[in-house]
Amino acid sequence: MVALGIVLRSSTGVGVASTRSSASAAIIDSQITLWESLAGAEAPASITQQLRIVNVRYYSFDGLLHQGQLVVHQKLMTDIIAIFRDIERSKFPISKVIPISKYKFSDTQSMLDNNTSAFNYRSVGVTTVLSKHALGRAVDVNPFLNPMIRRGVIEPEGAKYDTKVNGTIVAKGVVVRAFKRRGWRWGGDWRSLKDYQHFEK
Repeated sequence: MVALGIVLRSSTGVGVASTRSSASAAIIDSQITLWESLAGAEAPASITQQLRIVNVRYYSFDGLLHQGQLVVHQKLMTDIIAIFRDIERSKFPISKVIPISKYKFSDTQSMLDNNTSAFNYRSVGVTTVLSKHALGRAVDVNPFLNPMIRRGVIEPEGAKYDTKVNGTIVAKGVVVRAFKRRGWRWGGDWRSLKDYQHFEK
């Protein structure tokens, strides 16, 4: 049984919560092709040619096993598979993992839906500097529960960082350990702002 892997071809589109995978008994949250995940993105070919779509499994807040997908740089595929295997074993809850194309590449809408995602061709804030997400080198996990806090402003709007809430990422927790073990940096360690959802490499 293949629990995790890379999907290059699929014609089924985005799955719904009631769809189950017969191979793994996981609820399918996303099952699309790389081409579908990039449709509408304004990224140049020099970037998109380096991207791959990876199947990941995780327990969601319903207590059941789910399968979603992350679009990441090809050099980080092995990391992502290993990281999510650690997270799956711990049963740390992740709401959903769906490529951000579902949200028309709106970071705000994806965060408000508490969706975990990676690639999104965009800049950092109001600057012209490309985000690590634009290269498929960053992952945001449960963003509504793990917001970015800068000078008292919380994004996404309405979010709250409360370490007592299940699904919240904490410094010594399994999610941070899983990423840091593979050399990723956590936004919760930053001094100028706190981006608790964010991991990059």
